[in-house]
Formats: sequence, structure tokens, C-alpha cells
Amino acid sequence: MAFKIIASQCTVCGACEFECPNAAISLKNDMYVINPTICTECAGQFDTPQCAVVCPVPGTCVPA
Repeated sequence: MAFKIIASQCTVCGACEFECPNAAISLKNDMYVINPTICTECAGQFDTPQCAVVCPVPGTCVPA
């Protein structure tokens, strides 16, 4: 399973893009998106998905 970004809540701050250890997050059409084929939910690297940890808006980076 991968994570997704709730577009209506995203402030486009960019914090998640730089924290993603798999480079699964990118800016597309002025909105950050998570590539589900690359996202591993940080399994094996961190206990918690880093996009969710650094996002300033709780509940924006969620399981897909």
C-alpha cells in the first residue's frame, strides 16, 4: 500500500518532497503527489511514513 496526499488540505509547502527517502513525491500541476509505485510507506527505513511526520497539516498524507 502507498500513501496519498489529500489535495484539498495540502498547502504545497514542499516539506514532504525533501523528506521522502524514495523520492516518491513530486510537484505536478502545482500540487504535490505521491507515486504509488515508488512509495513504500518508509517500511524498513522509518517507523512512520516521513511525509506524514513532516506535514504541517495533520491528516494530509494518509494511506491510499
